Amino acid sequence: MPELPEVETIRRDIDKEFVNKRIKKVDVTGARSVRRHHNTDDFVARTEGRKLIGTRRRGKYLLLKLDSGDVMVAHLGMSGQLLRANPKDPVDKHTHVVLSFAAAPQLRFVDPRTFGELFVTAPERLEEEVPELAHLGFDPIDDQMAWTRFGELLAARRTKLKPLLMDQRFIAGIGNMYADEILFAAGLRHDRRSDTLTPQEIRRLYRALVETLQEAIKHRGSSLADEQYRDLFGDVGEFQRLHNVYDRVGEPCPRCRSTIVRMKTNGRSSFFCPQCQI
Repeated sequence: MPELPEVETIRRDIDKEFVNKRIKKVDVTGARSVRRHHNTDDFVARTEGRKLIGTRRRGKYLLLKLDSGDVMVAHLGMSGQLLRANPKDPVDKHTHVVLSFAAAPQLRFVDPRTFGELFVTAPERLEEEVPELAHLGFDPIDDQMAWTRFGELLAARRTKLKPLLMDQRFIAGIGNMYADEILFAAGLRHDRRSDTLTPQEIRRLYRALVETLQEAIKHRGSSLADEQYRDLFGDVGEFQRLHNVYDRVGEPCPRCRSTIVRMKTNGRSSFFCPQCQI
C-alpha cells in the first residue's frame, strides 16, 4: 500500500498539473470506486464543471479541494493509481474513473484490486466519512516538533517501536516498509520498547523519521517488485534502490556487513540487521 512519501509525491504533482483547472467531464465505469455515493450520478454531479483549487494530504489520504466548497477524497488502497493521460492514450482495462479537464490532460483513477476509492464530501463531514482522520497522529512532514516532545510521546506509549511507528493514531502515514527503513537509520530494533530509549536514541530516531521520509519524497517514493505504485506520470519510484533493509533478507548490512534477517510477528515481516540495530 502506498505510504506517506508516495501519496505526497502524487499530491505535489497534481498540485502542479491540475490546480486551477476545471473538470469539464467525468466518466465512471467502476461503481465500486465511488461506492460511498448512492449512485455514480451523485459523484458526477458533484465534480463535473467544478474547478480544482487546491490539494492537501492527511496521512495516506489525498484531499482535492473543489470550488464548490466540497472535497474530493482519494485513497489508493492496495493498487490504486492516479495517472495523468492524454485523451488519445490507450485506456487501461482497470480504469474506473476519468476526469477530463478543460485545457489540460485527463486524470484517471486506475485500480486493479478496487480497494481504493474516490468520493466527494463537505469538509465538515470528512471525519464522519473517514473516522480514522479524526484520530490521526502528527504528520512527520507537516507537523515537525522538538525531539524532546517526540521523546515524551514515545515514553508515554510504552510499547514496541515498530508497531508504534505504524500506529496512525501516533504518526500519520507510515507503513511496514518505511518503519523498517527508519528503524535501520536510527540503529534501533523493531521490538525495542519506546520507553527505554536514551536521549541520544530519541534524537537519532526523530532525525531518521524525518530524513527518511524526506529522502523518499525526493526520490518520488518506492515501487516494489509488482510496480503497482506509479507516480502521476506512470513512472515507478526510485527510493527502493536506496532501501537498506526492507526486502533485503540475506544481503549484507550496508553499515556493518552482517546479514540482513527477516522476523515475522503477527503475520508481518520485519527486516533488520541483528548486529547494529539494538
